[in-house]
Amino acid sequence: MTLPVLLLAGAPAFAEGGSAAQAQKQPGIAELRKAAEAAQAVYDQAVGTEKSAREALDVVLADGNPLAVAATAAVSAAKEAEAAQASADQAVVDAQAALDALPEAATDEERAAAESKLGEAKAAAGNAAEAKAGADDAAARAVEARDDERVAAARKVDQAEKATKAALADKTAAGKALAEALDTPGEGGETGGTACVPEAGLTTDVRGLPSTVVAGTKVGFTLRVTNGTDKTMDKVLPFAYVHATDESGLRSSDELVHLQWSSGSSSTWKTVDNKHYMDAISPLKAGAHTDIKMRLGVDASAPAGKGVTFVAGDYINDDGSCGGSPDLEDYEFVIGAAGSGPIEIGIATPSTTGPHTAAPTPGVSSGVQPQGGTSQPVGGSLAATGSSSGLPQLALASGAALAAGGGALVLVRRRKAGAHA
Repeated sequence: MTLPVLLLAGAPAFAEGGSAAQAQKQPGIAELRKAAEAAQAVYDQAVGTEKSAREALDVVLADGNPLAVAATAAVSAAKEAEAAQASADQAVVDAQAALDALPEAATDEERAAAESKLGEAKAAAGNAAEAKAGADDAAARAVEARDDERVAAARKVDQAEKATKAALADKTAAGKALAEALDTPGEGGETGGTACVPEAGLTTDVRGLPSTVVAGTKVGFTLRVTNGTDKTMDKVLPFAYVHATDESGLRSSDELVHLQWSSGSSSTWKTVDNKHYMDAISPLKAGAHTDIKMRLGVDASAPAGKGVTFVAGDYINDDGSCGGSPDLEDYEFVIGAAGSGPIEIGIATPSTTGPHTAAPTPGVSSGVQPQGGTSQPVGGSLAATGSSSGLPQLALASGAALAAGGGALVLVRRRKAGAHA
């Protein structure tokens, strides 16, 4: 599932070397609205399909499923056949021993009776061996049928998860393209058209996120947004997204991890919206930074596994100029099973994925000074404007992370390997 060509054609393109991109004519509002509605419909359908696939998997994995019941019965029958064969083999041993133990004075009738018992025992043992072979074969076929059904159901869930992630990325990008077109007048007032540029001077870094988070707990950390340029940014939109999987890395557990943020000294926590933005920092002066209190919660039902938090930032100025972080910064962490411990917990470190690098130690990056000599306070600087002015380059970047689904962690590792090649 991909966005219509008209949306891709309407997204601003960055020039090489990070120079300002040449604005491209956006499609009409009506076209963008239809594309957004179509993307929403595809996403809704994908969510429904994924739900059905999960329900089908639960049915298949249940002990009462017909193939599971048949496999259990067949395995039990094979064990009984194995025990019967062992008993028959022992009867042969006993009969042979009885025959060998006959004294020389034994009568012909006694010897014939013993030989007859040995022959009967050998025949019974042969029949038991054939029965065991048949039972083993039946059990193997029953177990294979049960496992094949489970694998097929699990594969459908995986495919449905990937389709949902891709549809969500398309829906997000389509919604942002429409919002930008509505907010930014273009030629004739009908279409939007803003040239946005990547800005390495706008950095985001996470501070204090533990390298291990135990299921059933919440951990606090700080997201620092820094304007390392020499110009004020009128509105900066912080972005954060968390992705999690089980230990195999194949099954997503995104619905069991939650990101929240809080402004200033407020005790109220707000959930990061479904577009993964927080309220705008308005303004963020040249050389200033703002610290945002963050909280990551992992449900107690989450499986042990792996997680990664992506952060970035966008800006838009009153004169219509805009841009954002060229790449996402990612911080990997381990999810410990509920109740596990004691666990030695360190601090998650970033993986630099773009030309800019977050400050490695508390404070500010080289050449960047806090506004007014201190960090710009969150309270009063986070404008309650929501995320409707999200910019296209981050829409594409965050969409890539979402579309990765269960492979997001693999993507992170490959990206880091490439950086060190």
